[in-house]
Amino acid sequence: MNTQTTTKKLMQYLPGIVLLLMICMAIAPSLSFGQDSAGGATGTINDVAAATPGKPTLEEIGATAGHNKISINMTWTLICGFLVMFMQAGFAMVETGFTQKKNVAHTMGMNFLVYALGMFGFWVCGFAIMFGGGLNVAALGGAAGVESHEYVISLFGHDFGIAGTVGFFLNSKVYDVTVFSLFLFQMVFMDTTATIPTGSMAERWSMKSFILFALFISMFVYPLYGNWVWGGGWLAMLGGNFGLGHGMVDFAGSSVVHLVGGVAALAGAIVIGPRIGKYNADGTVNTIPGHNIPMAIVGTFILAFGWFGFNAGSTLAGTDLHISVIAVNTMMAGTAGCLSALLYMMVRGEKPDPGMLANGLLAGLVAITAPCAFVNSISSVIIGGIAGLLVIVVYNFLDRKLKIDDPVGAFAVHGANGAWGCIALGLFADGTYGDGWNGVKGNVTGLFYGDASQLYAQLIGVAVCFIFVFIVMYTFFKISNKITPIRVPAADEIAGLDIPEMGVKGYLD
Repeated sequence: MNTQTTTKKLMQYLPGIVLLLMICMAIAPSLSFGQDSAGGATGTINDVAAATPGKPTLEEIGATAGHNKISINMTWTLICGFLVMFMQAGFAMVETGFTQKKNVAHTMGMNFLVYALGMFGFWVCGFAIMFGGGLNVAALGGAAGVESHEYVISLFGHDFGIAGTVGFFLNSKVYDVTVFSLFLFQMVFMDTTATIPTGSMAERWSMKSFILFALFISMFVYPLYGNWVWGGGWLAMLGGNFGLGHGMVDFAGSSVVHLVGGVAALAGAIVIGPRIGKYNADGTVNTIPGHNIPMAIVGTFILAFGWFGFNAGSTLAGTDLHISVIAVNTMMAGTAGCLSALLYMMVRGEKPDPGMLANGLLAGLVAITAPCAFVNSISSVIIGGIAGLLVIVVYNFLDRKLKIDDPVGAFAVHGANGAWGCIALGLFADGTYGDGWNGVKGNVTGLFYGDASQLYAQLIGVAVCFIFVFIVMYTFFKISNKITPIRVPAADEIAGLDIPEMGVKGYLD
């Protein structure tokens, strides 16, 4: 065979040879074995394959999955926090719509400014007092290396947590993404509390006094009670210390947010007194109508929308699929509150007042906020339905019997139904959720499902909230009135507060 013929045959087989060499090179690493110090084979094909560049190990896969879960939870928590922040617009519209046109800029201004004032106060010390004793949130990945400390007093052989002591100004000890996510979410909750009294004291509250209030409640009052329930404080430990169910349980804030704000609103309304022209000398009541019902109704829809972030977001975990149950319970309770208010008015031969319909819906939402994760949908409808009736009864009692002027029904919506929501948890919790809550084994179970002790814990928590907040806030308003008058001059109140207090009119006719 001549050279030319040989060359042609080699050229024919060359692609196949090259392909075979490439295959051998590709599989060679997985067929080689490691060597121990004596030169012997120590590995296996699977061992080496697991360490092949570009192929993750089981440990790496697990770490990635864990990171993704925490990322989902953190994103969920932040987005829900953004929803709750938008509720501030809802509150502003509801309160402004239910008040008079001459006070539009003033009412809107208080609702706007409370966001900045409250956030600043909570950043300075409120967050530290509330959560300094329990900063590590498992659902958000914890906060490795972050010190947590609760100021504790010992009584009757038990420890009673009073306040957190780290995290002031979000300092370096708590400079962690977990803590920052928690701060944002809890800050907007606090802001809901702080804005509730702007409704009960609307149309006669001086701006200087309001500024003092916003700082005080965000720095001290809300954080202290919040610590006792959510920060590992003594009310949360009623279960571990005294066997009262799981201690005080409040999933998303019927007491911590709404009852605190509602009781502060009641104390403020009592101290500041009724609006000029509200009550006659013979005790009869004059209705002072709101200037813009459509604004109030749109604000109510905004609040109902934000409430999904309020309640479902309180899982602090988008990976907790119970969020669907929480969201539906929230929606159904609000619906039931609206419809029961409608039914009440129709049975009494009254027209379906849009303001009362809105407050009925909000009352249902307030009441379901504590038990939303622990009850079924039938119970949520019952809880919301009772709330819709309760808000009307309480509002009329305060307005007509006690002569306490609350322009938007702040206490009836948030105070009375915040208390009802916590009590309802102690009655309707069905034992399907909440294992390990407040360190107690087993799910949260109420009286109707076999655990009366949970109801006792709820009653204690509600009583403590009312007594503590009312005494502190009543005293605060009395003292602050000595510093700067809590009420505007009568001439300004009659003319309208927009120019005297804000310097601009809300509407230009």
